[in-house]
Amino acid sequence: MLTEEDFDLFRQFRIKAMGDKLREMVDDPSYDEMTFEERVKVLLDAEATARRDRKVAKLVRGARFKDPSACVEEVLYLPKRKLNKDRVLRWAECGWVEDCEVMVVISKSGCGKSFLVQALGNAACRRLIPVRYARLAGICEDLNRARAADDGSYFELMDHYKGVQMLIVDDFMTTPIGTQNAIDLFEIMEAREGRRSTLIASQLEPNEWYLRIEGELMADSILNRIATAARYVDLEGPNMRKYLANRKNA
Repeated sequence: MLTEEDFDLFRQFRIKAMGDKLREMVDDPSYDEMTFEERVKVLLDAEATARRDRKVAKLVRGARFKDPSACVEEVLYLPKRKLNKDRVLRWAECGWVEDCEVMVVISKSGCGKSFLVQALGNAACRRLIPVRYARLAGICEDLNRARAADDGSYFELMDHYKGVQMLIVDDFMTTPIGTQNAIDLFEIMEAREGRRSTLIASQLEPNEWYLRIEGELMADSILNRIATAARYVDLEGPNMRKYLANRKNA
């Protein structure tokens, strides 16, 4: 008969989920009809699921989402949004991420573009794809701070933005960027082109980005690496903040 000391060994051996499942099986007579191999399979599945869930949770934390709970299951498909559910679910399968594509979601403020891109980022985490979410202004601030520190952290940060498998850049070109940050952005996008996927959310059309980047040559170089081959999602519809607030108060 298994004792508490025996069950404690599962925790010490770092297979706690397997131990918890075994305890459940011992207490539940419905498992008595299963063969030995079937019981072992149940235990292995429990441990594998728990380990995968921990990996996903770690990736979600590492992504630094503003809204970690954003998920494709909660995307609202109101008629005025012109958002197709089948298409969103296909995007959530992350084939475009594996193909290292650029996706650009454009809408006016409040239409839910930030939620959508974070939901797609969450879907990528579920597929064990490393993700980093950041506002463009936040990326520039982080790089400027690291550059001023002159301790090597700037290069580490640049390598991270260049190399993470899926980079989500929110509030793209909401505020203008100067020459140095334009160079940073060019280096990041040049390194990612054809090698990593990038998901951008913006209130502005690409032709308006041009006016927000200091330096004509740098603006051309950045836009060529983002806008030329990107797939575009024009998100329309009501202000989702107001819609959700009204629905909550109804």
